[in-house]
Amino acid sequence: MPRAKLAQEGLKIVFVEDDPSVRINLAESLELSGFEVYACASAEQAMRVLKPGYFGIVISDVRLPDRDGLQLMQDIAGIDAAIPVILVTGHGDISLAVQAMRMGAYDFIEKPFPTERLIETARRAMEKRALHLEVEGLRRQLTDKQGIKSVLLGHSAAIHEVRRTILNLADTSADVLIIGETGTGKELVARCLHDHSRRSKGNFVAINCGGIPETLFESEIFGHEAGAFTTASKRRIGKIEHANGGTLMLDEIESLPLAFQVKLLRALQERKVERLGSNEEVGVDFRVVAATKVDLLKLSNQGKFRSDLYYRLNVAVVHLPPLRERREDIPGLFEYFVMCAATRYGRDAITVPEPMMRQLMASEWPGNVRELRNVADRLVLGLLSADDDVLAQRARPPLTLPLQIDMVEKALIEQALRQHKGRAQQVTDALGIAKKTLYDKMNRHGIKIDSFRSHAGEDDGQFEEMA
Repeated sequence: MPRAKLAQEGLKIVFVEDDPSVRINLAESLELSGFEVYACASAEQAMRVLKPGYFGIVISDVRLPDRDGLQLMQDIAGIDAAIPVILVTGHGDISLAVQAMRMGAYDFIEKPFPTERLIETARRAMEKRALHLEVEGLRRQLTDKQGIKSVLLGHSAAIHEVRRTILNLADTSADVLIIGETGTGKELVARCLHDHSRRSKGNFVAINCGGIPETLFESEIFGHEAGAFTTASKRRIGKIEHANGGTLMLDEIESLPLAFQVKLLRALQERKVERLGSNEEVGVDFRVVAATKVDLLKLSNQGKFRSDLYYRLNVAVVHLPPLRERREDIPGLFEYFVMCAATRYGRDAITVPEPMMRQLMASEWPGNVRELRNVADRLVLGLLSADDDVLAQRARPPLTLPLQIDMVEKALIEQALRQHKGRAQQVTDALGIAKKTLYDKMNRHGIKIDSFRSHAGEDDGQFEEMA
């Protein structure tokens, strides 16, 4: 790992060796390779450094004056089991090596050894530690996020506007039409509208209008009484009635047959349903959230969708942007999906190589966020590499160099703002630019500080002065 990278992450090595000459020589070699080293003569001295929150790795001799390396490793595990521990011995004890590895040692090196081997092992252990800390940091960021920001992820102006619209509409009684391509998260938005409304204690009932057989439609939607037809042995409450006090989501509303559109329209207008086999109307208090991936007005003009139903649904509209229109959100989304996939499949999280991230940002993503999540799953499962044709097939025509530079610059600034929680001094130090330069670039890229400032601490005022 390059010296600059190590310094930026603040990762250190605690090196424990009781032999003064060996300790001095090896510590010097590690420092010359770019590591920051705490050289300790005993396990007790090392434990004074190894407190909760220690950002680094440990290299220790097995034979120490106060306690052996195995006991030290157990003590370290009590502080943070994820700290990689490399053990060194000159006794050639194979059984000890096996025991150490079973106890969770990162690696075991026998003396004598080339210094390059220790350095390379330390480098790999440091990369593992850095990745673990990065994943934990991302988890903390997601945990710290509250409300809608923890569900609809992203820092682009487009997704910020979606969140603003949802919060503006959530606690109203207005029916909502969500328009977005496949995979943009229409059901997620519908759930946000429900969860942030007074109806959140009621049921959220989602209906895929294209997935219900026509022969079962009325029974599924309106319910039926016992004996309404041959197999109706008992009363069944329909989907609309089940949504009483809550939210009814009509997904893929464009696929609803015309014959059923008129029946649905009446229920939406009257907020009443009549179960099959009954002559009684039942009043139902529900909110309608419809979702579509097509232009319903165009379908209506073509006679393929009832115009009265269209105007009934088209009260308030949420437009979901496709992923290609908010490319700056791709790095954060993909890292989050990789983290989730690693947890779900019991795999180690993976650092996404820069060439792969550039490919991800340059891709068209016809399947949008859903497709991006699937690619993250494939990467974690070892089914995808940086030069995989799957990524190449998604790529759009090459971007111009200035446009690529702008995209990368914007993504790096937003990444630094997230990482340092909007603290001006830390952001400018990390990027190596002046505050005035940072402000100018934020202004040019349309980066809003509001979404980062909520997590900032004592440095908030510095950004306010800049603005």
